Amino acid sequence: MIENQSDNIDSKDEGVSDQENESVDTSLVEDQINEENKSSINEEQNINAEDLKNSISNNDARLEQLEKEHETLKGQYVRIAADFDNFRKRQSRDQDELKIQLVSKALTAILPIVDNFERARQQLKPETDEAQSLHRSYQGLYKQLVEVLKQQGVAPMRVVGQQFDPNLHEAVLREPSEEFSEDLIIEELQRGYHMEGKVLRHALVKVSMGPGKKDSQEQEEKDKVEEVIDSEEIASDDN
Repeated sequence: MIENQSDNIDSKDEGVSDQENESVDTSLVEDQINEENKSSINEEQNINAEDLKNSISNNDARLEQLEKEHETLKGQYVRIAADFDNFRKRQSRDQDELKIQLVSKALTAILPIVDNFERARQQLKPETDEAQSLHRSYQGLYKQLVEVLKQQGVAPMRVVGQQFDPNLHEAVLREPSEEFSEDLIIEELQRGYHMEGKVLRHALVKVSMGPGKKDSQEQEEKDKVEEVIDSEEIASDDN
C-alpha cells in the first residue's frame, strides 16, 4: 500500500515535471515564433522601404521625362504659332500686293485717256459759245477722271527742276542748259504717276547736260574754226 502511494507520488512528480517541460518548450516556441515574426516584419519593412525608394526614384525620373516632353511640346507649339502668324501676315501681304497690282493694271490703262484729255484741253481755244460749251464738257470729264484717280491713291509726279532719278523718270532727251544744272529735269514730256508710294508710270523727261557741256562744245567748235582759219592763212602764205 505504501509502495502504491509512493508510486503515485512519483507519477505525480513526473507529470508535474512533464508539464513544466511542456510549458518551457511552449515558451521557447513562442519566443522563436515572435523572433521570426519580428524578423519577417523587419524584412517586410525593409522591402517596403526599398520599394518606396525605388518608386520615388522612378516617379522622379518619370517627372523629369514629362517635364522635358512638356518643354519640347511647348517649343513646338511656339514655333507652330509663330509660323502660322508669319503665314497669315504673308498671306495678307500677298493679297494686298495682288490687289495693288490689279488696281495698278486697270489704272495704267486709264492714264493714256487722261493724257488725251489733257492734250485736247490744251488745244481747245474756245471763242464761240459752242466751243466754250465743249470746253466745259471736256473740263468736267477731265475732273471726273482726276477725282477717280485721287480716290484710288494716284497722284501725278512733279518733275521739272527735280534731280533725275532712274527709279522715277525715263530720260528721253538730254541737252545743254544755262538755266538748269547737270542731271536736272528741264521738261516733262509725259506725266508720271505714283500710287501709295509705288511708281504707276515713269515720267518721260528731258534732262539737262549743264552749262559746262554747252561751253565745251562751243569751245570745240571755236577751236575748229580757228584751225581752219590758221590753215587757210598758212596756205595763203605759201602761195
